[in-house]
Amino acid sequence: GCVPIVPAAVLFDLPLVRDGDNPKIRPDAAAGYAACDDALYQKPMSASTLRSVVPPMSGNVGAGAGAVVGKLFGLNRAMKGGVGHALVKVGPWQVGAMVACNAVGDVIDPASGQVLAGARTADGTRLLNSQQALLAGQSSATPLAGTNTSIGVVATNATLNKAQAKRLAMSAHDGFARSIRPAHTTLDGDTLFAMATCAESSAPDMLLL
Repeated sequence: GCVPIVPAAVLFDLPLVRDGDNPKIRPDAAAGYAACDDALYQKPMSASTLRSVVPPMSGNVGAGAGAVVGKLFGLNRAMKGGVGHALVKVGPWQVGAMVACNAVGDVIDPASGQVLAGARTADGTRLLNSQQALLAGQSSATPLAGTNTSIGVVATNATLNKAQAKRLAMSAHDGFARSIRPAHTTLDGDTLFAMATCAESSAPDMLLL
């Protein structure tokens, strides 16, 4: 028979103190209903309607509200993380991604190698570049395991089977490796899910996806 599988992932956001008593700030049933009400695609929409929909928010909102990045040299030298999204269209194919970044490493612009967010220097005036600092022999603070997680979803309009969806999720992890340094450490719990809307019925071009 059909066994429904409901994947889920969480990120640890307690270090970012809000309202002075963070451990007591927990989502409840009302917050869950409000999130569903605010969901961008809460009901089927036509193609013309989808084109006019305002994109979801990004930054220190939603799952990214308590995210922190650049924690290798202590939480006092880290920066806020957040949630971000992107969409790429080539011919009939569309691939969208949404990630909440709570990495232990720095966030990097993969095109230039520039550090966008992460650990700061001891005086807090500029970005440190954690990779260069580690290679130069600086000692890290070794944050607690389980407190650093980047989670997200990659979605396509293609029609994929389970093996193809798994391959898409595996490939998406290369995005983490290109955009976070260091990535996939023993301190990180990175998780990505792949999903397909099956709106495009032709055989998928997996290399392109």
